[in-house]
Amino acid sequence: MTVIKDVDGLVAVVTGGASGIGRGIARRLVERGAHVVIADIEEGPLRAAAEEIGAVGVRTDVSDAASVRALAEEVTDRFGKVHLLFNNAGVAPESRIADMTLADWRWILDVNLHGVIHGIQAFLPLLKKHGEPAYLVNTSSMGGFVADMPGLGAYATTKFAIMGLTEALAQELEREGSNVGAAVLAPGTVRSNIARSLRTRPAEAGGDSSFVQNDISQDEELAKLRWLDPTEVGDVVLAALARGERHIVTHPEWYPMVAERAAVIEAAFQRAVAAIGGEL
Repeated sequence: MTVIKDVDGLVAVVTGGASGIGRGIARRLVERGAHVVIADIEEGPLRAAAEEIGAVGVRTDVSDAASVRALAEEVTDRFGKVHLLFNNAGVAPESRIADMTLADWRWILDVNLHGVIHGIQAFLPLLKKHGEPAYLVNTSSMGGFVADMPGLGAYATTKFAIMGLTEALAQELEREGSNVGAAVLAPGTVRSNIARSLRTRPAEAGGDSSFVQNDISQDEELAKLRWLDPTEVGDVVLAALARGERHIVTHPEWYPMVAERAAVIEAAFQRAVAAIGGEL
């Protein structure tokens, strides 16, 4: 099991690092002595965030494999090695699945899922190469456990995929005795600007879209939930890496929702057993 208790002197890369959870993780890494590179598609906010927290900023489009490879090359040219990768960039626009266009699907899959895949492809060999303890963290969501979120079916689709991808990767790395650990981050309500995801949707993604953007923090009931500052998520993540966790959860009080889903699945299995006469 890979454990990283001290990040001082380590090299870390955080995608989606100009704002929100990515910025919160990056800030905590810098404060604890890591050499941090933040990657983001928005150049202005990227430069501002890098200057404010003391990180290196590299403009990157995670939906473009070549852009992520260029990021990896720039990091290794500058620092020689990489110890920590946080595949965090993501978008969360809203739409009913029945209303979505293929262009809508391509965009959200390209950013949320392919962005993670591109990060793994470009950086996993680098994390393995030096043989020192290393970690790869992919940001999913509580929406990677439970899909019952009105308007966020496509988002949940990508986050379920990230959950499965990371669990499978973690098992593969463990079986091969790798120096690299893998974890999936499943945050709940965090104060960020993900509610403005559509600002980054490129024109070439197609003008005909069903996506809308709502700020769930303005919902009267959701506003009553525990909302974290992004730096608090950074604290949770670094503490989890020090324990060698595979699943990193920010809102343990939400477990009843996950347990309810598990109960529904268990009941389906029980009905299947009954349907074949109780014989397995």
